[in-house]
Amino acid sequence: MEVLQMAEIQIRLNGDDHKIAAGLSIAELVHTLDLDPAKVAVERNREIVPRSTLADVMVEQGDELEIVHFVGGGDHAADDSWTVAGKTFKSRLIVGTGKYQDFEENAAAVEAAGAEIVTVAVRRVNVMDRNQPVLMDYIDPKKITYLPNTAGCFNADDAIRTLRLAREAGGWELVKLEVLGEAKTLYPNMRETLEATEVLAKEGFKPMVYCVDDPIAAKQLEDAGAVAIMPLGAPIGSGLGIQNRVTIRLIVEGANVPVLVDAGVGTASDAAVAMELGCDGVLMNTAIAEAKQPIRMARAMRLAVEAGREAYLSGRMGRRMYADPSSPLAGLI
Repeated sequence: MEVLQMAEIQIRLNGDDHKIAAGLSIAELVHTLDLDPAKVAVERNREIVPRSTLADVMVEQGDELEIVHFVGGGDHAADDSWTVAGKTFKSRLIVGTGKYQDFEENAAAVEAAGAEIVTVAVRRVNVMDRNQPVLMDYIDPKKITYLPNTAGCFNADDAIRTLRLAREAGGWELVKLEVLGEAKTLYPNMRETLEATEVLAKEGFKPMVYCVDDPIAAKQLEDAGAVAIMPLGAPIGSGLGIQNRVTIRLIVEGANVPVLVDAGVGTASDAAVAMELGCDGVLMNTAIAEAKQPIRMARAMRLAVEAGREAYLSGRMGRRMYADPSSPLAGLI
């Protein structure tokens, strides 16, 4: 029995020779490169192809294509974005929306932090006072990505119900899942968390999951459908900083999805440590909201996350047991 092979054509793409399947439109080719046709410009045989026609123009044998998009000017490292569940973000700092004195302060902190994602709790509508201010009046969900979470849920059923309501209310599929074990430590109940992750993933949700700092549990969550792993650095609201750098690093090394430290950050140096370990981002609430000057702390956290990321990408010097002089000892007077 003969095996039919898909026909291929030879093209030149961004200066290199490539073989691709015959019969693709330019838009289809762009999709195969994991790019969004709406965010690129295409030149075919030295002529610009209008974006509105990318789906209609077929790629042919011998075509020379240039596909470009916008990046930060001057340095390729300037475009250091990250992607979760197909959505790309520049800011690696996610900010919570609890404990602020009012929504106005919360909105100012989000702006100072440069955050593009905020976590939001799902709560019952106050039917007795429908004129109460709501978060959306201050933080526009069209400009800032809302990440509904299950804060306060202590079993899988409650967490799943909460996120189903969130999807109905706002169409959200990218969500933050946390299922707590008990009220004293607010540690996650991993059995319930794993169960909820499996159910939500099957229902089309894209759960970013709060979990213990355990590489095995992290891998189980990823296999269950988590689109991001969010190990705690220390107990929620404790401000103790990253307590176990070794396990956080192991989670980062073993993950095929983004890893973000969630909980325990107290000050800017904690955020920098998380990023130096190779995490894709940091989520925090109390560290900013309970600072004496929340807006100023939000700016500090933004800078710390950026500095930690730069340090990680730079590659730190090796640790030594003994001193090693910066200046040579030979030739001393």
